[in-house]
Amino acid sequence: MSPKKTFISPVNLTVVDHPLVLHKLTLMRDKHTPSAVFRQLLHEISHLLAYEVCRDLPMTTQTIETPLAEMEAPILKGKKLVIVSVLRAGNGLLEGMLSLIPSARVGHIGLYRNPETLQPVEYYLKVPEDIAERRTIVVDPMLATGNSVSAAVKRLKEKGAKDLRLVTLLSAPEGIMHFHEEHPEVPIYTAAVDSHLNSHGYIVPGLGDAGDRMFGTK
Repeated sequence: MSPKKTFISPVNLTVVDHPLVLHKLTLMRDKHTPSAVFRQLLHEISHLLAYEVCRDLPMTTQTIETPLAEMEAPILKGKKLVIVSVLRAGNGLLEGMLSLIPSARVGHIGLYRNPETLQPVEYYLKVPEDIAERRTIVVDPMLATGNSVSAAVKRLKEKGAKDLRLVTLLSAPEGIMHFHEEHPEVPIYTAAVDSHLNSHGYIVPGLGDAGDRMFGTK
């Protein structure tokens, strides 16, 4: 058996450990939390994660008139964002972010994890044609092995995406290290880094399968 790697947090990892995020995440971890409440909590947390990932958006100014005076007011510069959901669980983060950034373009990539090999298999991909000209935020609640989201980001790069960010709810050290090895220039934003993966590739202590808990399918 190969020795376990020591987890060294990469420079481009941001853990959004705001008290409201941690509180809501605890409620989501509880196995007794019903699907409707789980979805609402994910929606709320996605707002807080969106604030962080959008913190360094480029700005410019625009001349406007308030009821009292003319002013040069700050406004976002350039084309709007693209949010790409890794199906199906990514839609929970996507919907929350869209309620905060309604003008964002949306892409979807469908991947499922082969239960035997734990490797990703792509079945759907649709993104804006001008994705190369926009900042792209990839959303997937669980960064476990890192195989699926690494494959997703690779495909988005092949489609032209250059300015990429990854937003997750929970991450495992193994997934962070794998993703960082594949895409060291892509920043990761996550609410928590848990202990490890179990033999089935699930995050421990985690919260179970995010998709099943969102949609009540298990």
